[in-house]
Amino acid sequence: MAVPKRRMSRSNTRSRRSQWKATAPTLVTCPNRACGQPTLPHTACPNCGTYKGRQVAPAV
Repeated sequence: MAVPKRRMSRSNTRSRRSQWKATAPTLVTCPNRACGQPTLPHTACPNCGTYKGRQVAPAV
C-alpha cells in the first residue's frame, strides 16, 4: 500500500479538496399534463404520484 513520504501542505490539500463539489440533481418535468412539476428521473412524481403514465402512489 502506498504511504506518503512527506506531509502534504495545507495549500496543496485545500487545492485538491476544492475540486470536490456537489452537483445539482438533474430534473425532468412530470409527463402528467395536469401536473408538470420538476421531478427526479426514474422516480414517481411526489406531487401527483404517477410513473410512466400510471398512478403508483397516492396524490398529495
